[in-house]
Amino acid sequence: MIAKETVDKILEAARIEEVVGDFVHLKKRGTSLIGNCPFHNEKTPSFNVSVSKGIYKCFGCGKGGDSVRFIMDHEKYSYPEALKYLANKYSIEIEELEQSPQQLEADNRRESLYIVSSFAAKFFADTMWETNEGKTIGLGYFKERGFRDDIIKKFQLGYSPDSWDALTDKAVQEGFKEEFLELTGLSIRNDKGKLYDRFRGRVMFPIHNFTGRIIGFGGRTLITDKKVPKYVNSPESEIYHKSNVLYGLFFAKKAIRDLDNCYLVEGYADVLSVQQAGIENVVASSGTSLTTEQIRLIGRFTKNVTILYDGDAAGIKASLRGLDMILEEGLNVKVVLFPDGHDPDSYVQKVGSSEFKTYIEKNQKDFILYKTSILLKDAANDPIKKAGVIHDVVESIAKIPDDIKAAVFIRECSSLLQIEERVLISELNKLRLNKFKKDNKPEQAPPPQQYPSYPPDELPPPDEFLIQETVAASDELQEKEIIRLLINYGHELVNWDGITDTYIAPYVISNLADVSFDHPECKAIIEEYTHYMERGELPTINDFIQHQNSKISELAISLVSSPYSLSENWYNTRKIYVKHESENMRATVLGGIFHLKKKKVDKILKEIREELQRETNEDDQAILMQRYMRIKEVEKGISSFLGSVVVK
Repeated sequence: MIAKETVDKILEAARIEEVVGDFVHLKKRGTSLIGNCPFHNEKTPSFNVSVSKGIYKCFGCGKGGDSVRFIMDHEKYSYPEALKYLANKYSIEIEELEQSPQQLEADNRRESLYIVSSFAAKFFADTMWETNEGKTIGLGYFKERGFRDDIIKKFQLGYSPDSWDALTDKAVQEGFKEEFLELTGLSIRNDKGKLYDRFRGRVMFPIHNFTGRIIGFGGRTLITDKKVPKYVNSPESEIYHKSNVLYGLFFAKKAIRDLDNCYLVEGYADVLSVQQAGIENVVASSGTSLTTEQIRLIGRFTKNVTILYDGDAAGIKASLRGLDMILEEGLNVKVVLFPDGHDPDSYVQKVGSSEFKTYIEKNQKDFILYKTSILLKDAANDPIKKAGVIHDVVESIAKIPDDIKAAVFIRECSSLLQIEERVLISELNKLRLNKFKKDNKPEQAPPPQQYPSYPPDELPPPDEFLIQETVAASDELQEKEIIRLLINYGHELVNWDGITDTYIAPYVISNLADVSFDHPECKAIIEEYTHYMERGELPTINDFIQHQNSKISELAISLVSSPYSLSENWYNTRKIYVKHESENMRATVLGGIFHLKKKKVDKILKEIREELQRETNEDDQAILMQRYMRIKEVEKGISSFLGSVVVK
């Protein structure tokens, strides 16, 4: 367990915009920062970061929290793991207290997979730099490929010796459990129960996650035997899911965000060579075909992707496949093809850094021009093939979610293909209509037995006619408004009568002493305020945002967050000044108190009316009527303050 003093130090140091900014491309909007939510697929940003409050909130999927919660949700870390991550980020020394064996086991399992992967990477690197076999074969290969020492060390490249169990034996000697060697895929158990190394006699490419921790490996063989696979990759594990990983992203994410563009290549060597050329915003989809998850990863940092693929037929086909997927996710895409026989790695090695950059700048093609020219070249003068090209290109345009972009591309396509724009629009609409019908197929009616049936002369049980009271009819909204005011302003000092200074929280609590809260989290927060005040203290926003009760934390975050912020242009451009609620706190607070009281009074009046209808004794009816009239007077007073019209 991490000491409370250390936790406080971590929470104080962690800046929400810096923590989230490592994973999400944020842009300023009003007083907040916005970006595409990393927790669900979206093309229009609904993910808000409030720097002043130190929280994030997605108004699409509802996720919210502080810096620790973000790391927990994003990296699937436990609370201690998230704190350790932030401590490492901000160079804070961790002071830990003793944990129970159960806590240790839960925390250590996932961490053990990371640790054994890190050990393996060091073993492979040490083997390459310090043994004769490693220097001759592994380091010799990388040097022959033209990679400098700084690039080799930056990406932690290495070599796995050509031995059945060199890594396995060393790991076991160092005290690592065989279980974790198997779970990471570093070792495989044969039919006789003997463990052996997965990667043998291969140069090693460690794969890093978003935060720089090693989660898997790619190993390339150096022999030309066709029976031996050229590349072997780590299998799926608890920490490695290849469809969610882009090779080199950890080293490229800052450059991608700064340059607002991502270069996408195919292989490990392509990333290394392009990085070595001084172009850092480059990643690869190694070990798998490009996936939707990988495209969304890029989309967190930039909306612009430039595909750098081989100039051969396979490279062209690969770029076309990936291109459509990228378009569907709402990203802008350009393509660079290298002269036939070259990939990014070989071409940069041939022409050097400066000429490589110039070539990319001069040969970037918009996808319409690129795809059309490639397919038209293949179709030649065959009218049937040309019709197929037109359909193919329009099919790509149909994947663009932005209607304005699609319209621009249709116009370009019309000119390039020498075909009327209306024909292309007709084809586009047909494709979109078919997709809409496919995506919105009516669900099959449930089988008859799912519906209750009753004999003609019988009614269903009475409780099946009951309708749940809606939120609008309850006082939940008014209770939450009081909590919102307390959390945002409860600790502020005000002077409303010109005589006495008072804190807002005690004022609100004392004025609601006769009110019972029904919503469980609202009730708990009111009780917590009462306990704090009894000790002569007041809680802060962070006490609730970081509350150990997740439901209270979620409620607090939702109440202090807003998807809207006022543009500075209202005043700067239009000279329109809009008052904030905090400028008249007395009206704001009293409004909240009296709206809640009115809702509670309305509920009491309704209950008395219902009781009057049931009561048959005249004396009891008279007592109820007297009570009703007294409460009606209270309601009139509240309504008068609120400016309501009371209908008799």
